[in-house]
Amino acid sequence: MAKAEKTVTVEQIGSPIRRDATQRQTLIGLGLNKIRRRSTLQDTPAVRGMVEKVKHLVRVVDAK
Repeated sequence: MAKAEKTVTVEQIGSPIRRDATQRQTLIGLGLNKIRRRSTLQDTPAVRGMVEKVKHLVRVVDAK
C-alpha cells in the first residue's frame, strides 16, 4: 500500500497589491490569486518555504 501523503491547506488572507513581484509569483505558485481562496498542497520543504515567504498574506488552515 502507498503511504498517505501529508498535505497542507493554505488560504489567502491578504492582497498582493503593493507587494514585491516575487511575492505575487509565490502566491501564484501556491495556487492562490484571490482573497479567501484555498489550495491543498503536498507538505514538502519547498511548499513550507513558499508559505514562509508570504506568511503575512496566507494562513495555514489545515495540516494533515
